[in-house]
Amino acid sequence: MITVLITYVIDPAKVDAFEVYGRAWIHLVNRMGGTHHGYFLPSEGANNKAWAMFSFPSLAAYEDYRHAMASDADCQKAYKHAQDSGCILSFDRTFMRPVLDGASPEDLGL
Repeated sequence: MITVLITYVIDPAKVDAFEVYGRAWIHLVNRMGGTHHGYFLPSEGANNKAWAMFSFPSLAAYEDYRHAMASDADCQKAYKHAQDSGCILSFDRTFMRPVLDGASPEDLGL
């Protein structure tokens, strides 16, 4: 499994527009075979940072998603919304390997 963490710098005056964008992508990623873990919007602290996390079963599945989204009409609508609203100033992607199962200290040999 691969998890993508996207760190956004957003326009603080356009958080509502960014939330619309995020809600669209949660639907789109899930529809296209991923598992979206949500968007995390500013509340306290920095007012221009937001994050999103989603997973795919493998890097190959993520690459298939990236290829498919390039020609998907709904994905293009979501991109256009972000572009037209100016809600996203910049972003970067980090690829991570999740650890999702816990174990007792005894089971871990601690």
